[in-house]
Amino acid sequence: MSLMDRAILMLLDGVGVGALPDADDYGDGGSNTLGNLARAVGGIDLPHLERLGLGWIEPIPGIERILQPQAAFGKMAERSAGKDSISGHWEIAGLVLSEPFPTYPNGFPPEIVEPFERAIGRKVLGNEPASGTEIIERLGPKHLSTGRPILYTSADSVFQVAAHESVIPVEELYRYCQLARDQLVGRHMVARVIARPFIGSPGAFRRTERRKDLSVPPPGETLLDLLVAHRYSVVGIGKVDELFAGRGITESVHTVSNDEALDAALAAMGRLDRGLIFVTLVEFDMLWGHRNDCEGFYAALRAFDSRIPEIVGLLRERDGLFITADHGNDPTTPSTDHSREYVPLLVAGPRIAQGRDLGTRETFADLGASIAEALGVVGLPSGKSFLTEVLHG
Repeated sequence: MSLMDRAILMLLDGVGVGALPDADDYGDGGSNTLGNLARAVGGIDLPHLERLGLGWIEPIPGIERILQPQAAFGKMAERSAGKDSISGHWEIAGLVLSEPFPTYPNGFPPEIVEPFERAIGRKVLGNEPASGTEIIERLGPKHLSTGRPILYTSADSVFQVAAHESVIPVEELYRYCQLARDQLVGRHMVARVIARPFIGSPGAFRRTERRKDLSVPPPGETLLDLLVAHRYSVVGIGKVDELFAGRGITESVHTVSNDEALDAALAAMGRLDRGLIFVTLVEFDMLWGHRNDCEGFYAALRAFDSRIPEIVGLLRERDGLFITADHGNDPTTPSTDHSREYVPLLVAGPRIAQGRDLGTRETFADLGASIAEALGVVGLPSGKSFLTEVLHG
């Protein structure tokens, strides 16, 4: 029997709340996306998140611990080995990974690059860890003159291929990436192959919104799979469809901006009567965290905060709103990559006990287990539900 009709899961990509105990192993000691960001900009003002109880999760300059929070609050540790979007999303959905996805700090070895070059009939440029905007600016002119695509990676498990749309048409770039996805198996099974089309001229190149991610499928059953098997609707908004390789989703709305994703979420809340609305807000990570842009990151947080009343206003009696993240991306550190951090947990709704402290959860999977219990499905491999701690009435 279900205890809720709908779960609305809002994931703030890259918004961590402090280094995990093993952060030093990942080069992330001292990372604290929200805390360090707040200190860098002289304090932050997020009144609606503050009212929900954000200040009780972690000391954040500018955010008060109000006396009567309107949500239950806590934070969650990642148990999976890694700090990438896929492992974070999968763990929230109940699937904990014991081994990290492979990374390539020195670029990809010949056993990866040479078969890829043979498959696409071209040599590549780059083959190194790099910022996407920087490597396109640096190697873009040579790409234009040679027609060779730009291959690069990062601290995450990604195989990224960039090409100017006038040199390699987007559909052809997608085909190249599918060939790579098919080849990257076994010990080289990277988490994501990403097509990165761009336009413009030297000195003014710009990546377009036609990016495409090809993710490895989840190796086990997730919350999304269970819900679909029980005939629930699962609406994936943002990049959710890509991170789960399209599995366990009944409706996909691919968006590239936070506002676009929130508009889609509000529309889904207006029409869906039963199921999960899973929204990933990508801009915190994609536009600001990876570029170490504190002001841009803060502006995006304020924009999200301003829309919380719209979201809460559409909650029905048997709804639950769950706000969290998948990892950190501290814009104040020298690194431009993800950071190994705790993530926030805020739970709100008409039947949620306000001000309840959920403490520090041992795994992101506790969230998936709680949504599963709320919607009356069983079978997730990991996670301990906190639903009975917050539900009343």
